Amino acid sequence: MSGDTLDRPQLATTFCADVLRLDAEAECERICAAMRSAVFERFRRKGAIVALSGGIDSSTVGALCVRAFGPERVHGLSLPERDSSSGTPSMSRGVAEHLRIPIVEEDITPVLQAVGCYERRDGAIRQVMPDYGPGWKSKIVLPSVIESDRLRIYSVIAEDPDGNRHEQRLSQSAYLGILAATNFKQRVRKMLEYHWADRLHYAVAGTPNLLEYDQGFFVKLGDGSADLKPIAHLYKTQVYQIAAHLGVPEEILERPPTTDTYSLAQSQEEFYFSLPYEKMDLCLWAKNHSVTPEQAAPVLELTPEQVVRVYRDIEAKRRVTDYLAATPVLVPQASGADAYEVTP
Repeated sequence: MSGDTLDRPQLATTFCADVLRLDAEAECERICAAMRSAVFERFRRKGAIVALSGGIDSSTVGALCVRAFGPERVHGLSLPERDSSSGTPSMSRGVAEHLRIPIVEEDITPVLQAVGCYERRDGAIRQVMPDYGPGWKSKIVLPSVIESDRLRIYSVIAEDPDGNRHEQRLSQSAYLGILAATNFKQRVRKMLEYHWADRLHYAVAGTPNLLEYDQGFFVKLGDGSADLKPIAHLYKTQVYQIAAHLGVPEEILERPPTTDTYSLAQSQEEFYFSLPYEKMDLCLWAKNHSVTPEQAAPVLELTPEQVVRVYRDIEAKRRVTDYLAATPVLVPQASGADAYEVTP
């Protein structure tokens, strides 16, 4: 994403902790107008499907959909599985009740078991932790980007049935195996979202914010798939502003962002971004607007060297995850009237 054109002398005074402050009412109206145009005019659909996780992003998208289409044209889904936080279903229902929209809860655990999601994941973990088995819980974590210039490699943290913690660095094969298995969760959820969209003649509203969309924090053909993405242009800090303006419940506004994918509690920071979202947002804005590390460091409360590491990580993630947002490659038709003639 390219930033606004600002000349270098302005940047030292332009970049500050409040640089992401927006006019929430004007932005809500702009977003909702675009949503109505997309759903009613372009897609010719009657409303929107929103999968509600009880998190800030899906709750905000749900609130935007209600404002854009009315509660009678919005349908919520709650799609927990056995590794989901125990509070996720109730939080999802609470958001739906607050928005006054219907919600259907479907436990996707049986589908995931049928395709071998948990079995494949556990097998990948056992490549580096042979004792891992029934009754264990786990998550994968990434070292902090600001601590050193060392190569960052994922590790698995596991808790055995007695509550003892174990940590082991992941091989590439084990990491990819865990990732491929857990990605079933987002893809099964998306399958059900489109089932309900087809059933109701609705469009699917996606929930990634700009930080996630830019940095590839989504699953291809999973949570990365949607008919419209109302907040993909908003930094997560701005999503919170929109949520507060739309009256999203306080318990959602205060809930820390999580992945809600692994059986051990896991923050987005330790799984992917390595910095709290407030600082990652500011780093991404600064990078997009050519703010130098020396200018950015005081605002971010980091050293210039640490800002350089974050900038490098932003670019690295963009390169590595470009595939996730890539559209299918089509081979162009051959030119010429006799292009497909076969020579005897």
